Amino acid sequence: QVQLAESGGGLVQAGGSLRLSCEASGSSPSVNNIGWYRQAPGKQRELVAAIRSGGATKYAEFAKGRFTISRDTKNTVSLQMNSLKPEDTAVYYCIGITVFGSTWSAVGSWGQGTQVTVSS
Repeated sequence: QVQLAESGGGLVQAGGSLRLSCEASGSSPSVNNIGWYRQAPGKQRELVAAIRSGGATKYAEFAKGRFTISRDTKNTVSLQMNSLKPEDTAVYYCIGITVFGSTWSAVGSWGQGTQVTVSS
């Protein structure tokens, strides 16, 4: 069973950058379709960006032009976040993604996530 672990969060000033990493481990530690989600206090969890095994990507509107999802190795996927805003403050999670038509959905168990805090 593959497990995913997030890292790279932290405290950054508005306008700054962070790079989050999602690493797969387990019996077959490869990442196929992976998504980054985030959840801010009092808000629902939302998709930030996702990448398919073939390289196709999907971004939330708020992430376009600022965030970049990439596959670094067979078992790591990163999320580069630039021009961060206070409203980007949230816990960020990575998780497997299943794609059906134009619908990309999270599948599997949520990890602990990594906290991103953007100060104004």
